[in-house]
Amino acid sequence: MPRGINLARIIEKQLPAELVNFMWLAGEIAHTRGERIYLVGGVVRDLLLGQANLDLDLVVEGNAIELARQLRELNQGKITTHPQFNTAKLQWDRWSVDLTTARAETYEKPGALPSVTLSSIDDDLSRRDFTINVMAIRLNPGDYGKLFDPYGGRNDLKAKLIRVLHEKSFIDDATRIWRGLRYEQRLDFHLERKTLNLLKRDITMLDTISDDRIRYEIECVLEEKYPEKVFRRAEELGVLAKLHPALKGNGWLAEKFDQVRRLSSPQPPETELYLALLAYPLTSEEVESFISRLNLPKSLAQTLRDTIAVKNKMRSLAIPGLSPSNIYHLLDGYSSQALVANSLATESPVASQNIRLFLNKLKDIKILLTGDDLIKMGIASGPQIREVLELLREARLNGRVTTREGEEELVKGWLAQR
Repeated sequence: MPRGINLARIIEKQLPAELVNFMWLAGEIAHTRGERIYLVGGVVRDLLLGQANLDLDLVVEGNAIELARQLRELNQGKITTHPQFNTAKLQWDRWSVDLTTARAETYEKPGALPSVTLSSIDDDLSRRDFTINVMAIRLNPGDYGKLFDPYGGRNDLKAKLIRVLHEKSFIDDATRIWRGLRYEQRLDFHLERKTLNLLKRDITMLDTISDDRIRYEIECVLEEKYPEKVFRRAEELGVLAKLHPALKGNGWLAEKFDQVRRLSSPQPPETELYLALLAYPLTSEEVESFISRLNLPKSLAQTLRDTIAVKNKMRSLAIPGLSPSNIYHLLDGYSSQALVANSLATESPVASQNIRLFLNKLKDIKILLTGDDLIKMGIASGPQIREVLELLREARLNGRVTTREGEEELVKGWLAQR
């Protein structure tokens, strides 16, 4: 591609007409307001790579919220504004566009959220992470489609390199370490040599990042097409150990993640199941440390605890000839995702089969008689009710009883023996 490239034709070719028209109108309206507007970030990168990306981010040298309000009048969509950040989101039909006022950022200390001031497109781009994400496309009339590439992102795309903008990049915001690994593995690029050295130097800066921000980065990894590639690279560079030293990004994890994808196809796997397999090698004590590092929400934390608890029952689950009722009692009460993770992770075919039997059949077996029914049949309320209900459940699970009438006969037999 020649220097001074104009991407107007590429935009028209790769993006839906409705979004192309929206950007053209945004440029026209911004121009009448005396403002400049740019398409920025990942969508510019992916336009140059010929890849699909419909997440439009627009940066305005002016007032993004007021511009968004004018644009909303054209499509009658929904607008969400955040005045404290000078940002707005427009949503209409199936489309969503973010508009941001150009800004500069300063970091009071490493790992802290930045202080923000209004500024120019140059300052706005200079606060970003990697050169391939620091390109912008002008949308104003007369300049529409022209690429603005102050850091050589297009050359790095050609060379398949991930490069930071300055030496303090990872010190200012160490979450860029995880993002760099994601882009490297997703795009099949390489960390540029100096960037790689800076990353290795600044791995300890991950300790300055809050648990919630680290969790967000791991959630983003788990949404990648092949998250195991990111974890493998993270282990290789010593990044994974900052989550927990016992975590592995090895071939076993790759194999299990692949099994999860085939099991979930055509839908993508739930990140909860991926995370359960990532945590599978940990002990109960180690998983608590991992949960704490990511500040996991209650339900997700419980899934990881359940995963390790079921793993610790694997010797019992691997006994051949276990009765359905025994299987039920071993597995009842644990989350389905924890059970699926164990069925995939265990080395015992017998245990895996028993877990699948529980998931596919046993967990859904119900007793037809209720406590009220039992009282009407002459059983006193209290411990005897629980005893008979348990007797009925055992009979149901083991196939000795299959109908309501069969349950009633069993209860009558129990009463006769009393």
